[in-house]
Amino acid sequence: MRKTVIFLLFLLFILTPSLFCLGAQNLTDNKSAQGPTFEYRLPELGQLSGFQPSDLCTVANNSKSYLETYSEDKFAVHAGSKINQQLLVNKITLKKVKNTLAFICQVVEQDLKNNRVSRLNDKEFLTANFDFIHWTPDKKTANSIVKKSTNAIKKRMLTNIPDDKIFLTKYYTKLLDASLVKTKIYTQALYALPNDEKGKTLEQAEQERAKLTRYKFTRQQIIKGALLNNNLAEPLVWLTEEALHDVLLQGTGVLNIDGKKRYFNVHRNNGIAYDYSIGKRDQARYWYFIETPGIMGYGKTQESKIAVKPHVTFAGNVADLGLGKLMMVTYLKNKKHQSKHLSNHLSKHQRNKSQQNGQKEKQTISRIGIIADQGGAFDNNLFQLDLLVDSYRGWQDYHQDNKHLPDYAQAWIMLVKEDL
Repeated sequence: MRKTVIFLLFLLFILTPSLFCLGAQNLTDNKSAQGPTFEYRLPELGQLSGFQPSDLCTVANNSKSYLETYSEDKFAVHAGSKINQQLLVNKITLKKVKNTLAFICQVVEQDLKNNRVSRLNDKEFLTANFDFIHWTPDKKTANSIVKKSTNAIKKRMLTNIPDDKIFLTKYYTKLLDASLVKTKIYTQALYALPNDEKGKTLEQAEQERAKLTRYKFTRQQIIKGALLNNNLAEPLVWLTEEALHDVLLQGTGVLNIDGKKRYFNVHRNNGIAYDYSIGKRDQARYWYFIETPGIMGYGKTQESKIAVKPHVTFAGNVADLGLGKLMMVTYLKNKKHQSKHLSNHLSKHQRNKSQQNGQKEKQTISRIGIIADQGGAFDNNLFQLDLLVDSYRGWQDYHQDNKHLPDYAQAWIMLVKEDL
């Protein structure tokens, strides 16, 4: 996607900084910070929840289809270059990644057919059928960003990444009102590809890069009217300026236009890299958009983008980890912050058992998702995953539904065992 661009929600950090101190312990001194590590190791599993197995199967199928159809996309379609550099034995193959995605759907379909609780929520089943690779974060790179960042909140969050946990951010699609015409309120457009690029493939556009409109303007120049004043691109819809920054950051807009919900996704950008050290309004990177049937994840071209689902999709460093990796994150959840969504994914037996145990203040949760998205913030970033949550209008409804989620989590790559 983006898409995919990352929604770190620093407003959330500013308003409730104490909420985001979970897991910030045993901090490593900047001088001794190390790069990422990957090693086979069994995890300590928590309660498997927070995801719908059927949605996981959907994203698994879509990711597997991309791996099989677009093998020429070497950026994303590989076994995991940085992971294999460290694994001395039992290295990952692309076949194993595809087999893992296929196995997920096989399990889901068998469980549905037999009308039984999903085995993907069963700890013993997971440990019996999957190998686990533990991932520790690249604190060296995170600390290098800290040194040049001017954002105090971002500096604190990156500095506080624990030695054994990745930075777990969350992104969502923004529910926004929009207009088909420019008004005093809706002053900024989502633009389609500029007129001089319509009908051109990505390869053709790259060959003509020096003369194309798309590469000529920064975000700030476009906001000031560079495209509109010269009739260089078609406005798709009109937003407020604040909404524009949000959609450019997240990569997808779920827009209410005359009472109808429509989806708009990033298409191609102006070639300027995302700068992790600065805020969203200062980014020079600009995306041109296209209307889509739903929320879309990674894809080298708009036509190839993967359809994704909330709560089972991660955005991550596709270039180093490889597309389609099945991931598990494990973290402590504060029970009083349990979301309605998470509660809905607990079985009646799990809820009763929790009540019988006296509603312990904290509980270990393990959840599963697939790397099916990426964004500019993940270039050379092996310290972070971004969980797609849901669609929200703003801070209050997002916070209410996701305040149980921490900032840091143990991370594991899951691969189906060879003999299955």
